[in-house]
Amino acid sequence: MTDMNIENIVASTQIADGLDIKRLADAIHDSKYDPEKFPGLVFHIEKPKTAVLLFSSGNAICTGAKSLEEVDEAIHEIINKIKNVGLPVSENPEIKTQNIVASSDLKKELQLSSLTKALLSENAEYEPEQFPGLVYRMDNLGVVLLLFSSGKLVCTGAKKLEDVTAAIDTMKDKLSSMRIL
Repeated sequence: MTDMNIENIVASTQIADGLDIKRLADAIHDSKYDPEKFPGLVFHIEKPKTAVLLFSSGNAICTGAKSLEEVDEAIHEIINKIKNVGLPVSENPEIKTQNIVASSDLKKELQLSSLTKALLSENAEYEPEQFPGLVYRMDNLGVVLLLFSSGKLVCTGAKKLEDVTAAIDTMKDKLSSMRIL
C-alpha cells in the first residue's frame, strides 16, 4: 500500500428533517453558536479530534477526522447528544465523504519547473509567484495533487481512499518512468 497520511476527511450527512439549533446550543454546553458569524452550531469533539457543524436543515458536516471510522464515531456522538436533548434524529444516517486530504513523501527533492515541462500536460501548472507547488489535476480520479520541491505531495479532492492511493501510485509511476524517482 502507498505510504501516505490522511490529514483530513470531510463528510456530510442528513441527521434530521430539521434541527432547533438554538435549543441545541443552549443544551449542549461544549458547542458554539454565533448566528451573526456562522449559521450553524459548531461542536468540537476531543476524541476523535473533530468538529461537527450542525445546521437547522438537519445537515451535519464532520471535519478533521483522520479515518472513516473517526467520521462515524463523531457523527454518532453528536446524534447521541441530540437524542439526549429530546430532539428527533436519525439513528443511522447515510454518511457521504466529500473530500479526503492526504500527504505523502516521495523522499526526493523535485525540480518543479523541469517536472512541469516533462509532464507535457495541460493538467500540470506551476506558477511559483502565486503558489510554491506544482498543481497536477487528475480528472479521471477527481483529485488534485500538489507536488513541492521538498518531495512532499498532497492529494485533495478524493471521495474514496482507493482514489487517493491510485493517484499517488500513478504519480510515483510517472516519476519513475521519467527517471525522476
